[in-house]
Amino acid sequence: MKKCLAIITARGGSKRIPRKNIKNFLGSPIIKYSIDAALNAGCFTEVMVSTDDEEIASLAISLGAKVPFIRSSENSNDFATTADVITEVLNMYKEKGEHFDYACCIYPTAPFVTGFKLNEAYKMLIEKNAETVVPIVSFGFPILRSFKLEAGLIKMNWPEYISTRSQDLPPAYHDCGQFYFIQTDLFLKNKKLFSDNSLGYEMPESEVQDIDTEEDWKVAEIKYTFLLEKIKRETSV
Repeated sequence: MKKCLAIITARGGSKRIPRKNIKNFLGSPIIKYSIDAALNAGCFTEVMVSTDDEEIASLAISLGAKVPFIRSSENSNDFATTADVITEVLNMYKEKGEHFDYACCIYPTAPFVTGFKLNEAYKMLIEKNAETVVPIVSFGFPILRSFKLEAGLIKMNWPEYISTRSQDLPPAYHDCGQFYFIQTDLFLKNKKLFSDNSLGYEMPESEVQDIDTEEDWKVAEIKYTFLLEKIKRETSV
């Protein structure tokens, strides 16, 4: 049987929003949404939280996740990357004699992640034999028509497209910042979350929100409330 690990990354030292990873989001600690999604996905052999914080560890365990070890201080600072944290987790399990064929890194501030989405992404990874699967969302406007500022003056990034209709330009996408599915052996070899064999799992803009500021937080709560109301309407028909 293939084994798959959910890694929820939740350090304690968030700066822009203090205690961000366990801050209340519409009635529950925000990390609960990620833990619940992983537990409900049906594809994980184990759901764990990587943290350097005892309060986060205790909460995670109470919510049904495992915290088999505390994250190192080296990978708990502002410069540690997601790839660094995943590598540490997989190596720590390896030292315990446990190997996982696949893993999914889930951010703790990703309330729009669901078990269904995680399961769909897992199926994509397996069926397409991809190195990674990354949730993506399209930019709201073609980036080839975007501007930059030089000394306060507007300049086109790509002036050759200034007269091209926006509907005639190709869509562009960016990372949702919610989760990354990986084949662990390939990841440990390349240490990359993106490669030439990465698949995109497309998400609607209404279910994507970076949460880096207090304003972002409020917008995410508004979007999430809208989503719940939409689901309620659809299921009552």
